[in-house]
Amino acid sequence: MDARFPAARRRGRTIPAILVFLVALVVAACAGPGATTAPVATAAPTAASSSTPAPTPTPSPVAAFPVTLTDDEGTSVELQAEPQKIVSLTPAATETLFALGLGDRVVGKVEDFSVYPPEAASVPDVAKFGSVDVEKIVGLGADLVIAGGSNFNPPEAIAQLRSLGVPTVVLFAPDVATALKDIELIGTATGAPDKAAGITAGITAAFDEVKAATGALPAPRVFYELDASNGFFGPAPDYFGTEMIKVAGGDPLTSGTPGVYQIEGEKIVAFDPQVVLLGDAAYGVTADQVTARPGWDTISAVKDGAIRPIDDVIVTRPGPRLADGIRALALAIHPDLVLPSAAP
Repeated sequence: MDARFPAARRRGRTIPAILVFLVALVVAACAGPGATTAPVATAAPTAASSSTPAPTPTPSPVAAFPVTLTDDEGTSVELQAEPQKIVSLTPAATETLFALGLGDRVVGKVEDFSVYPPEAASVPDVAKFGSVDVEKIVGLGADLVIAGGSNFNPPEAIAQLRSLGVPTVVLFAPDVATALKDIELIGTATGAPDKAAGITAGITAAFDEVKAATGALPAPRVFYELDASNGFFGPAPDYFGTEMIKVAGGDPLTSGTPGVYQIEGEKIVAFDPQVVLLGDAAYGVTADQVTARPGWDTISAVKDGAIRPIDDVIVTRPGPRLADGIRALALAIHPDLVLPSAAP
């Protein structure tokens, strides 16, 4: 995140670090690089009362400790034992840990104005965007910290945690494949690789379903509005949300410059979006406000009434709800779309 997206920073939203990681901002299906796994020894089966012997369970791979992981910045992180006191410094990591059933191990988290799941609200905040309370994290006895890269968390705080012997894994997902990989990396780091693989398999299935449903449809021009409180912000070309819009069957407007999220109003009007999606709807932006913007009355989406709110968090946060996000995005772009998973 940086000063180029101050409104999103104030709201605690999650997008890539460059824009304030409105997803603190916020997916392929292989364990994180450098992860070491080993099979669990299987006990001999107990004889059944019938003459038919009981089947021998098939051993499933689980994370072995000590384990050495490689994070998204290429840093090797060694974990001597399965972590019991975990600190999450990104909203996506918090969601992932709870989805893995490890909420009782999360002893600290980053401030999150869209906290999910609700039970995560009781976890004390040990960081905000741009600041980390290293002393508090150490005092909690954390044996694993999951941090955000690309300056979402201050690099000096990460370096300090590591210098104090706190294993710290840094994650940053510029694309869907990395977001999936990061979920599995968290699973490996916490001793829950099978659960993590199940989550990423569900996300992959949702993406495949949406691709199949939208592949033959015309792709309308889409402006996804991340924020409009101080200029207009939409996806950068190298943002994973841009990739999601394409998968969902849309032709996304971007700034055209990698890492840049601000888009001039004149460029939006010239693009003539056929669909405007309001990722900032949760913060009070309405279709009527968009319609009233000077010069926007010529835009196809305004004339056709195709200005639609969308739950920005599930779309832009690279965590376990991306399956919900890609389906919501597809239905917002193509309201008449029928997805098999939504059938009764």
